[in-house]
Order: sequence, then structure tokens, then C-alpha cells
Amino acid sequence: MIDLLLQQCVPQPKGSPALTTQEIVKLHTAVQAWQRLESDQALEREFKFKNYYETLAFVNAVAWIAHQQDHHPDMTLSYNRCRVYYRTHSVAGLSLNDFICAALIDALIK
Repeated sequence: MIDLLLQQCVPQPKGSPALTTQEIVKLHTAVQAWQRLESDQALEREFKFKNYYETLAFVNAVAWIAHQQDHHPDMTLSYNRCRVYYRTHSVAGLSLNDFICAALIDALIK
């Protein structure tokens, strides 16, 4: 199995192929807390915190990861929750980049 924490996101030009269902299933074993959505078109995970301060600290840490990897998720947040949603728009589905960033966020909260 590929160690996602040792990988770096790479640009995915428009029209690049999305991962196949078989590739997604294999990679999903490394980030099992994330849900596969819309027939393997996205990854999503909700994180819960004690308060707004912790939620915002998490959002800022995710923003740093996104900036470092140049791969940015959609996020929604409330007082003590943040939902992170990854999809590679240029491939109209999931790419390796989505799984790399999901693994980095998982490592952040461990």
C-alpha cells in the first residue's frame, strides 16, 4: 500500500482521468474515517471539537496543509464542527491528491 503521508500533491490538468473505483477502494483503506460520496466522486469527513476556538484552529491547520499541497477542500464550519470535502474539480472526481490531503488531515488530529 502506498504511504500517503510520504506523497506530495501534483497538478491535475483539466481532462486528466479521475481514479477508477478499484483505485479508490484501495486508497480508501488508508483513510477509512472519510466517507466516499456520490458514487466515488468525493471524500467527506466531519470533525467535532470542544468549542469555536478549537474549530477555527483546525480550519487554519487545514488551510496550511491546503496551501502547502496546493490542493484546497471545501469546508463548512459551525461552533464545534467542521466538515471537509475533497474533490478534484479538474478531473471531475477523485484524484490521488484528495487521498493525500485526507491522510495529512487525519495525521493532524491524531
